[in-house]
Amino acid sequence: MERYVSSTFQRDDKNEEMKRNHEQMPRTGIETDAIHVGQEPERWPGHAVIPPISMATTFKQLEPGKPLLYEYSRCGNPTRQCLEECLASLEKAKYALTFSSGLGATTTLMFMLKSGDHIVSIDDVYGGTGRLFRRCMAQMGVESSFVDMSMDPSSIVNHLKPTTRLVWIETPTNPLLKLADIELISTLVHKYDPKIMVLVDNTFATSYYQRPLELGADLVLHSLTKYMNGHSDVVMGSLMMNSEELYKQLGFLQYAIGAVPSPFDCYLVNRGLKTLAVRMRQHMTSALLIAKYLEQHKYIERVIYPGLECHPQYELYKKQMSGFSGMISVYLKGDDVEKSKRFLKHLKLFTTAESLGGYESLIELPAIMTHASVPEEHRRQLGITDGLIRMSIGLEDVQDLLDDIEVSLQYAFLNTIEK
Repeated sequence: MERYVSSTFQRDDKNEEMKRNHEQMPRTGIETDAIHVGQEPERWPGHAVIPPISMATTFKQLEPGKPLLYEYSRCGNPTRQCLEECLASLEKAKYALTFSSGLGATTTLMFMLKSGDHIVSIDDVYGGTGRLFRRCMAQMGVESSFVDMSMDPSSIVNHLKPTTRLVWIETPTNPLLKLADIELISTLVHKYDPKIMVLVDNTFATSYYQRPLELGADLVLHSLTKYMNGHSDVVMGSLMMNSEELYKQLGFLQYAIGAVPSPFDCYLVNRGLKTLAVRMRQHMTSALLIAKYLEQHKYIERVIYPGLECHPQYELYKKQMSGFSGMISVYLKGDDVEKSKRFLKHLKLFTTAESLGGYESLIELPAIMTHASVPEEHRRQLGITDGLIRMSIGLEDVQDLLDDIEVSLQYAFLNTIEK
């Protein structure tokens, strides 16, 4: 079945098909979309119910310069295309592109900028993104400003310049779980200059709980490594958008730069998406119970979870999100790095490791792990202290997780329980 003619520099036929599919598709629920969109058995030989893994790197051309379906796997692959169509449907986007990692997606996007351009980024941004802006893009002559968009989002206009080309929002942020008002910021930025791109990193919330394009953003980024895949066995990223112009530009850069995922990894993420809804509901149920428990704990200074009424932006949470994931950040009392280490080392069910969003529970100390590359002064300003712990609540029995936390807290603070 002919779907599109892939070309090195033109993606017009693919553009038209993806746009047509988006416009004709009924407004179905995300659970349905995750299972059916891009998965039609009729598109595969033998009508396979599960999309096959196409490992081919190149494809036969009927005559020179006229490929039938695909040309070369870097610019088009059937396994990758079915995933991209599915991802677009979950975000209610017209287009999606996938990359070898979340930072691969970010780096590809950076090639839309040039020396002298300016980025406005939320201050509590993922450490890898901040490192790319501060240490790599700065070398290329691209300036970055890091702004707290959570307290007074209307102040965003004070940080925009004639050279601003991109506003980078991460909401909820990593690791402090700040929220940014996507709709208000997008409106103000586009009023200042419609050409400025507004991007939202939606990794923590996922397409299940938040859809930034519907709130006015131009681009949505996901580290598919995390909740969207959900099994801690793939590194991949994606960009979603409604603008055909952006899609064509980024599609060319995807091909030209080559940060594309493998077909096997695409297959794994496509499989992981099928259980996104049920996983996210369970992550939230368990995380909310644990957050409420820790909120009352004598060894916990503060709990940060958007679903708690004590969160300073709880009303914004209810306005722009339908729920939240399994991410919790807590401050241990005393702000003592040794106490924090003892707590993490004594845990039996939580694994001390970077990353998040898998079915297993993970825990980390951001100041010396994921955010160690953030300048120390900036960490202090943000509140990433030695007592800040980030938890990714998995799918284990929640009482088992609570027991593990309780025993380990007692050990960390009293050191009376045997190892």
